[in-house]
Amino acid sequence: MEKEILEKINKFTRRAFTADELYVFSVILCDNEVDRDSERFSDNALETLRNLFVGKTGISDHNPSTSNQTARIFDTEVVTDSTKTTKNGDPYKYLRAQAYMIRTEENRSLIAEIEGGIKKEVSISCTAAKRSCSVCGADKSETSCSHIKGRKYGGKLCHTVLDDITDAYEWSFVAVPAQVNAGVTKRYASDGFSAQPVAEDIIAAEEELRRDVRRLAYFVGGIQASEAAAVSAECMNAQQLIALKKSYEKQLGKGGAELQLSDNPASHSDSCDSAYSMN
Repeated sequence: MEKEILEKINKFTRRAFTADELYVFSVILCDNEVDRDSERFSDNALETLRNLFVGKTGISDHNPSTSNQTARIFDTEVVTDSTKTTKNGDPYKYLRAQAYMIRTEENRSLIAEIEGGIKKEVSISCTAAKRSCSVCGADKSETSCSHIKGRKYGGKLCHTVLDDITDAYEWSFVAVPAQVNAGVTKRYASDGFSAQPVAEDIIAAEEELRRDVRRLAYFVGGIQASEAAAVSAECMNAQQLIALKKSYEKQLGKGGAELQLSDNPASHSDSCDSAYSMN
């Protein structure tokens, strides 16, 4: 292990550790590809996440308990793969992180599972304050527009660009990662929508709000709270869903859009709910 790597790791430890005491691995957290939910990270978002994820803890199944901490990120980089192009026609970029664990008897089996490719998929949680329509530029965190994700306008695929990342919380090993953007929760105008959407947009927006409510409820009270929220949300309209979503955001102490993302770059075309695999 290079001296430079040890120095970076030991910035996070209370004593200096040797190479023999550490297990180091790399993981791809996210990228700029248009995913199955027709959303993508902007280049600026990737750069912001690069800085925010340094020092963040790795856990399992997004269970935020101290005993569930498994690893920590000590270095990150945004990598451009000039041999690949995204669906949007951009050079493919991804955020790669370097993480470490202290070798112990307790995590011996986890390290073996990582080495054997069993523990492979991860997902991330972060906050995005801006979600722009790729066609008209409307910020869907604040308003609505008539363009529908997944449809083509002028020969180009409509998608949402995630930007203005304000925080990154954690990254998790997951058994069955959700689709990349199924975990995105969105901010709407205080009156629901600041523009008049078409009926199809309203239906889609209400479904997105229900997903938002389920995700936020999970972060507040775990799987049981999420399941209870899902039942309640089924019979709510947009105004009621927005009010419920705001109540969960208040409990979490956050005001932005919660993202729980994961993807598998090796098969990103099947791509915040696919698997981001390790290198």
